[in-house]
Amino acid sequence: MIRLGGYGVPVDSEDPAEIARAHTAFGYRAGYCPAVDLADTDRLKAIVKAFADEDIQIAEVAAWSNVSAPEPEKRRANRAHAIDRLAVAEEVGACCAVTYIGTLAEDSEYGPHPDNLAQAGFDVFVETARMIIDAVKPKRTKLAFEMMQWTLPDSPENLVELIAAIDRPAFAAHLDPTNLVVSPRLYYNTGELIRRCFRLLGPHIVSAHAKDLTMGGELSLHLSEVLPGTGGLDYATYLSELDKLDAPVPLLLEHLEFEQYPAARDNVKRIGAGLGIDI
Repeated sequence: MIRLGGYGVPVDSEDPAEIARAHTAFGYRAGYCPAVDLADTDRLKAIVKAFADEDIQIAEVAAWSNVSAPEPEKRRANRAHAIDRLAVAEEVGACCAVTYIGTLAEDSEYGPHPDNLAQAGFDVFVETARMIIDAVKPKRTKLAFEMMQWTLPDSPENLVELIAAIDRPAFAAHLDPTNLVVSPRLYYNTGELIRRCFRLLGPHIVSAHAKDLTMGGELSLHLSEVLPGTGGLDYATYLSELDKLDAPVPLLLEHLEFEQYPAARDNVKRIGAGLGIDI
């Protein structure tokens, strides 16, 4: 079974039990962790119980911040935030705390910079991941960096290199193949790209995102996100490869308008049903 989850759950409550029940009613079997402070032990326990009662897997704790920022104060604050979110992920038993690796560009969260893809960036990113993991020493959860277009990891190959260099069991792979499609050649060969991701990263993947994209005819190159199942991403291959993994990996919808999530959910379930995959 592939556990589908994501945003778009219609619930007007901060009560973990109501949030979890709303996930079930919406047809989700996984979800993002509800907002919670690390010091709020009662709410942490309530989230764990509520999601377990509904058999909803807590897939991700959001830790989004530029943990590689070149500005010292900003870097310290952002790394402290990531450490806090990784600790929350450990408390609730989430699959991972996920952030982008950030950028070496000033005044930016994840913008382009030449050193992002150079050895200088690689070294900063390795040191950053080690520092965050070593501050928490998680046993149940993982730290993951989302794949990005102009910073690492921008291919399955260099994510393999990062995993080896970081050399921590608590560092894992987060899969978002849409973010790796950065050229027409890749756009027309997403099936091969996806198979390569699973071949190289399969045992390390702990969570995945469900997006899609189309390529326009404007100059220069334009790639636009669209509803999953309506663009160029080979969802048949994506779902088939996810279904082959030894342990179920949650697949989460994102980047849509609230009213678009039911259609996105239905598209993914329809494609899965056509393949005989329980989603």
